[in-house]
Amino acid sequence: MAMPLRQSLKLGAFLLKQKLLRRDKFALLVELEPLFACNLKCGGCGKIAQPAALLKQRMPVEQALAAVEECGAPMVSLAGGEPLMHPQIDVITRELLARGKIVFLCTNALLLPKHLHKFIPHRDFAWMVHIDGLRERHDASVRKVGGFDAAVDAIRQAKAAGFRVMTNTTFFNNDTPQDVIDVLDYLNDELGVDNMQISPAYAYEKAPDQDHWLGVQQTRELFAKAFGEGRRKRWRLNHSPVFLDFLEGKRDLACTAWGIPSYSLLGWQRPCYLLDDSYAQTYRELLEDTDWSAFGRGQDPRCANCMAHCGYEPTAVVATMGSLRESLRAATGG
Repeated sequence: MAMPLRQSLKLGAFLLKQKLLRRDKFALLVELEPLFACNLKCGGCGKIAQPAALLKQRMPVEQALAAVEECGAPMVSLAGGEPLMHPQIDVITRELLARGKIVFLCTNALLLPKHLHKFIPHRDFAWMVHIDGLRERHDASVRKVGGFDAAVDAIRQAKAAGFRVMTNTTFFNNDTPQDVIDVLDYLNDELGVDNMQISPAYAYEKAPDQDHWLGVQQTRELFAKAFGEGRRKRWRLNHSPVFLDFLEGKRDLACTAWGIPSYSLLGWQRPCYLLDDSYAQTYRELLEDTDWSAFGRGQDPRCANCMAHCGYEPTAVVATMGSLRESLRAATGG
């Protein structure tokens, strides 16, 4: 099961509008980073490698809203850094919801209990909690003992308060198919989160840990084995069947990184969330002045092992919405 029906219909209407307007490049979701600061030092993330002066900055509410309005994406992922360290993240969230956006607030959840009272459950809002495996695996990934237990407790508090809660899990080359199965079984059955996102670890250049990225063949083998015996259909994965087919090597997709652009204190990141070549000051500049054909597997060597959702999920979503068969597959959890 992917996103709720109402949100799927909203996304479908957006895609139909783009088709009628004959737009071939548009944003489905914007990764909005209103700060780079974080309360953790995860091995697979390099956001806190920014200069100290930049880590102290917080994006003004008006700037954040203007960026989302400019690109026109129907969905917004509030990321970072740790968004809950932004003193006005609740204001940004409410304003985006008031504008009809679907909002996911990405967090490691350590600060969630402290700030939960600032938020109100909304049909278009979900907490997106980072869970990188079960207790030992997660704590090693985020480099904090007790991180897993704190995140699980926060998830339970949010669920009890009536919020929709999702998780995002990154898998590395030291994860086995059984590791994938164990954490997804736990999140799906025991913890009861509403939806789960998964991603193969990508070679993020500024990350402290550069030894555990997955190659394409490793990714395909990992997920093909983990998805076997019908498990994939049982888990509440927040992905289209097309993207899941891609992860396990059943089909290939082209990278459409323009579908999930990233906006931060530095501007619109070019060409994607993972590659940090330069920054555009406007979304139009990002679209029109970026040579998109130069990126993706087979084009740029840095993209050789990337199968990340920020490049390939937009392709999968468009393929799903453009096909009655794939749309029915997605609706039935195929």
